[in-house]
Amino acid sequence: MIEFRVHRKAETGSTNADALEGAHGDVFVADFQSDGRGRIGHRWVSPPGVNLMCSIVLGVEGLDIAHAATLPLAVGMAARRVTGGVLKWPNDILIGGRKVAGILCERHGDLVVCGIGVNVNVESFPDELSLRATSLKLEGVDTTPLDVLSRMLVELDAVYSQWRNGGFASLLDEYSRYDALKGHVVRVLKVDGDAQPVEGVSRGVQADGTLLVGDEGVSAGEAHVLKEGTWAGLAG
Repeated sequence: MIEFRVHRKAETGSTNADALEGAHGDVFVADFQSDGRGRIGHRWVSPPGVNLMCSIVLGVEGLDIAHAATLPLAVGMAARRVTGGVLKWPNDILIGGRKVAGILCERHGDLVVCGIGVNVNVESFPDELSLRATSLKLEGVDTTPLDVLSRMLVELDAVYSQWRNGGFASLLDEYSRYDALKGHVVRVLKVDGDAQPVEGVSRGVQADGTLLVGDEGVSAGEAHVLKEGTWAGLAG
């Protein structure tokens, strides 16, 4: 069982940056961050006090590189359990096709800083995000950022233990039930502006954490649905 230690600020630049000084089990939370980051250099923008912005430090000592690399997917599983959404590889959580949470994990030696952002009580978004984002409040959930954090730590403790002992393979059946991409035609950009993206039918996330698109395994990138196919998520 992880002994979490919560460090809370009213404002910070980035909780992921704050967490660089943390140890396994440290949790850094801010009501507002001025330099929040998402994956592939994207910014995470949030009004003060309405959403959850936190970074949790987890240890990966003694694990091989392949095992440690799947930790972000395990963290996404915990966030999915809390929000009730589905998983868009590699680490977005969607409700009704719109993003409600995102994960950014960064490894530093034997520690991984797991940044988690959840839209909790925000009620409007900038025009460029209005069709792609949602919040728990907009989905009819009455809660607070600190309540979401409390539930997140409970689920993360359970998921981390299972992942640490059994690898991502031990979580794969559950992940597959909530896979938002499986069965759909997708395009995966490995970097912004990728001139040679991978396209094909998503055959799901594999035990090593890669996304199987057609016959090609993709280890990192940003996936977009081009055409809906047979819905395979939430089956079983």
